[in-house]
Amino acid sequence: MSTAVRLEAFLEMMSAERGASDNTLAAYRRDLEDAAAFLGGRLVEAGSDDIRAFLDDVARRGFAPTSQARKLSSLRQFFRFLYAEGLRTDDPTGTVDAPRKERALPRTMREDAVARLIARAETEKREAGEGPSYLAACRLHALTETLYATGLRVSELVSLRRAAVMRDAAFLTVTGKGNKERIVPVLPAARAAVENYLKLCPYALAKDDPLFVGGRGKRLNQRQVRDMMINLRRRLGLPESATPHALRHSFATHLLEDGTDIRIIQVLLGHAKLNNTAFYTKVATRTVRTVTSPLDKLGLFKPEEISPDG
Repeated sequence: MSTAVRLEAFLEMMSAERGASDNTLAAYRRDLEDAAAFLGGRLVEAGSDDIRAFLDDVARRGFAPTSQARKLSSLRQFFRFLYAEGLRTDDPTGTVDAPRKERALPRTMREDAVARLIARAETEKREAGEGPSYLAACRLHALTETLYATGLRVSELVSLRRAAVMRDAAFLTVTGKGNKERIVPVLPAARAAVENYLKLCPYALAKDDPLFVGGRGKRLNQRQVRDMMINLRRRLGLPESATPHALRHSFATHLLEDGTDIRIIQVLLGHAKLNNTAFYTKVATRTVRTVTSPLDKLGLFKPEEISPDG
């Protein structure tokens, strides 16, 4: 069987039946021609050991695990096509494990960078004067303080309802992934910033209305919050890694560095599995100590009562 002929037939099928884009088809072609060249044109007849040898060669050439995984995916699609067409009676990629992808470390900010970001937001509030500009500055200050003080995801932040701060001003009621609700303590500075924003908000927000709204009283979306942060960090000359989600990562990392029990951080972040929280130990820059959390003083959590599965 001619590999070149089978490759063209495969690409035609992916285009006509699967609607693959030009970029996707080009990637398939590169990956499969690369494999065919390594195997001396014997790609159609390749066995599992041949596929593994090719992937080993790809790794030796310095391709990242994500690129290695993509090449294996291209091969799997190709051999499934051959099987469906009756040109193969087996799939040699079926017993080949995908390259292990290294999980990227969370992007965090130094405590001094976070302090500068929040201080800048507060300064702009003082300099804004009166009117809509002042309200926008107060809202930005409240958003920035809240993100770092609570470790919320941006999606959770914009989904907060007015009722989230009605039960007790010291806490936020957050609905996270899987519709799971959790109670998160809020530091006094963030609490004051939110209360100040609410006093100035010209819209009568009912308990089921969004907490943070835009100029027409509509819920802010994630893109708007990210754009606000982009503009703020640029005015400070901070790197692109200073994102709203970086504040969540920084919240967790700084608590861990200060000795907060990792199971408490798990609850605060809304992680279902402790392994997700434990990943922050890889980015902590100071000695991580196994001691009780400063948050214990609030009487909120007892580590021994929190199950590892959250």
